Amino acid sequence: MKLRGLYAITDSQLLAGKLLDYVEAALDGGLTLLQYRDKSNDQSLRLREAEALKQLCERYKAHLIINDDAELAARLEVGVHLGQTDGPLTPARSLLGPKAIIGSTCHAQIELAEQAAKEGATYVAFGRFFSSSTKPGAAPAAQDVISQAHARLNLPICVIGGITLDNAGPLVERGADLLAVVHGLFGAESTRQVTQRARAFNTLLSI
Repeated sequence: MKLRGLYAITDSQLLAGKLLDYVEAALDGGLTLLQYRDKSNDQSLRLREAEALKQLCERYKAHLIINDDAELAARLEVGVHLGQTDGPLTPARSLLGPKAIIGSTCHAQIELAEQAAKEGATYVAFGRFFSSSTKPGAAPAAQDVISQAHARLNLPICVIGGITLDNAGPLVERGADLLAVVHGLFGAESTRQVTQRARAFNTLLSI
């Protein structure tokens, strides 16, 4: 699967009270992927929000991914993103089927990406590349991991971690296919600004 474009990730605190409005604004600006990330234990809320986001994504022909919850992804028939602490990808691939999008967090390690590819990942994610308010304790990644990954893997490369319109250019030049963004997209003052930012990110990717 050839994935390229802006990859928006939701943040329950940042988007409190405006989740659907801001997500739709981002979709209007052109998203390839939307990851629903909510670490709360409120299962009914997560199901309701994920269902609403799925409907929005379908309307705009974008792909919905669920963070760290293959069961919820299977229920909604969407994709999943798994971190290194979430176990191997193989059970998720078996659960979700051959066509589902499955992403894997690989930090700054090519070896983790190669293992994820063997286990059926659709894309691999590297980061953090810059200071991140979402995961401030994450280990930094050097930008040359992107070009190394391209040389060794035949999978879309996702980059994450403090990415903004001001710093994303060099990552794209090194071969990033997917720009995963949280605050750089949703930390906006209005829905109109979210849409403008989304379009600007896609311009960087020449989409």
